[in-house]
Amino acid sequence: MLENILDKKSNFDLTSKSTFSNESDIFTSRSYAALLARNTIPYFHRKLADNYVIIKKVFKFQAVMSRISNVEKALLKKYDFNTLEFTTMKQMYEELALLQKWSADAKLKDDAEKLLEIRVKELKFLDASRYASISNEIYNGYLALEHYLQEISRFPN
Repeated sequence: MLENILDKKSNFDLTSKSTFSNESDIFTSRSYAALLARNTIPYFHRKLADNYVIIKKVFKFQAVMSRISNVEKALLKKYDFNTLEFTTMKQMYEELALLQKWSADAKLKDDAEKLLEIRVKELKFLDASRYASISNEIYNGYLALEHYLQEISRFPN
């Protein structure tokens, strides 16, 4: 029984830091767990996560997706979000918490869903291009997004 639970446990180490981190940078599993537990995960988040995980399991890669359009970039800029290539892990955690909160608000729900769709589209493009456009290890927000999607999906790894 205990071995079964340990096998299903995620092996993502959220406490690891990059070589450019200093002691004031805090990426803990406690904050990640709080992101998942404190807020109820919206249905739309789970739906996108399931889609992402199933495609990755079946094909072992993402189908090549186009880059985001200028309209999608404008929506990101409207809410002061960077593109995924230039998002840090801390920024991504904050964005995910914000998107979860906005999903509960009737006025912001549509934009929150569009923003998450854009983020997943960016992640699929990065995955399909083998993360070639990531030029700096500080900008690793894509890892936080990918593991968030894997954790909330109904389909285990």
